[in-house]
Amino acid sequence: MSKDRLIIFDTTLRDGEQSPGATMDRDEKLRIARALERMRVDVIEAGFAIASQGDFEAVKLVADNIRESTICSLARAKEADIDRAGEALKNANSGRIHTFIATSPIHMQHKLRLPPDEVIEHAVKAVKHARNLIDDVEFSCEDAGRSEIDFLCRIIEQVIDAGARTINIPDTVGYAIPGQFGD
Repeated sequence: MSKDRLIIFDTTLRDGEQSPGATMDRDEKLRIARALERMRVDVIEAGFAIASQGDFEAVKLVADNIRESTICSLARAKEADIDRAGEALKNANSGRIHTFIATSPIHMQHKLRLPPDEVIEHAVKAVKHARNLIDDVEFSCEDAGRSEIDFLCRIIEQVIDAGARTINIPDTVGYAIPGQFGD
């Protein structure tokens, strides 16, 4: 029997709200979270706690009530974001902070206005700070599909060393072709 295990990470409560007209109040988010828990979803990304007071309250409500699934809050690689996520998750039976930073050359230059080495420093600092608040930390390379592979390897190695337990390599803007990371 294989030791491999499929882990389901659901983003309906956060990413699902980015669709036009798809807003949910706290109670709707809790109902959906309960349904996801009944379906045995492993990780539920409940929201982006610093985005608004309503998002914070929704993440907290889900974290306070869901016992079987890990509850996750998204946070930019900024101390205030991470602190807010940690606060929302403090009563979670199993909580996770999911922090991210842009890693593509275009985003580092024009969005962050930071050189690659400083982006790595920010990422490592964010993961270490999150690990001071919670054991389970996920790190994402925003716009990984347009990032340089050597840079992705460098930043991923360093955030793992800093304590990230899960690594996410998203194709944020839909740029990659299917074999880009598999080949």
